[in-house]
Amino acid sequence: MPQLQDPNFKRTVALLVDQDANGTFGLVLNRPVDLSARVLCENLDVEWRGDPIANAHWGGPVQPDTGWMLCAEGLAICAEDEGVKEVVPGLFFAGSIDVLRAVAGTPPPQVRLFLGYAGWGPGQLEDEMAQGAWLVAPVSSEAVFRVSPDAMWEHVVRSLGVDPATLISTRGIH
Repeated sequence: MPQLQDPNFKRTVALLVDQDANGTFGLVLNRPVDLSARVLCENLDVEWRGDPIANAHWGGPVQPDTGWMLCAEGLAICAEDEGVKEVVPGLFFAGSIDVLRAVAGTPPPQVRLFLGYAGWGPGQLEDEMAQGAWLVAPVSSEAVFRVSPDAMWEHVVRSLGVDPATLISTRGIH
């Protein structure tokens, strides 16, 4: 929302992956970085056999040296691994190097690699939502994998039936 002044989150689309008493963990979906998935994997001694021009993405400002992965399919084969979580039906999340090795050899068509994450302490995200800083939308594999990062924020806002030009800074949950 316009009132969120933190430049890390201006016009971002964040996927909330996990929330518990310790806080909330998420990934920023619409910020590619100037680093290919291939080079990222090479730096980890992992062979990447996916799209040679696929970019890695900035997952958020917290621990930018950590890596994460989202797949629309493909991680189901690793679902027994403790590092794999089905966020919503058909959308899988992982942060293990072993899972990355398994997926990088034969990546599914819909996969994204991330560096860093977005994190909120206990109650922080709830407070920001009460101040009207975030707009909440349902998770969509289409938005995650098929919409370009440049168009994703507007796509998600419009999917709620909202014209982005009509958004104003105001308190409250939107």
